[in-house]
Amino acid sequence: MDPVGDRLPYDLVFDIQGCLVKVQAKSAWYHEAGDVYLTDNRRTQTNRRIMKRSRYAKDFDFALIYIETADLFYVFPSEVFISFASSISLVESNKRQRKPRSA
Repeated sequence: MDPVGDRLPYDLVFDIQGCLVKVQAKSAWYHEAGDVYLTDNRRTQTNRRIMKRSRYAKDFDFALIYIETADLFYVFPSEVFISFASSISLVESNKRQRKPRSA
């Protein structure tokens, strides 16, 4: 079964010793101006005419964010992932002066 377009608030479900864990999967892209990777932490619903974005509720247990160019992923508890306003900046740089909130 192809999960694309099913409109569920999560992408994957893992059965871990009888406990179902719901995971929302996202990808991040490089934002050159800020020297950071960004991911949108909002739900996107589209039809042929409009694109509507809304915030997630506690609809899943974890968010998995993948940075393809770095072959790296982050795992966020749902509460942390949905606490950001609209996007999350992931700093993969030695220029970092302090630990980012996403850590």
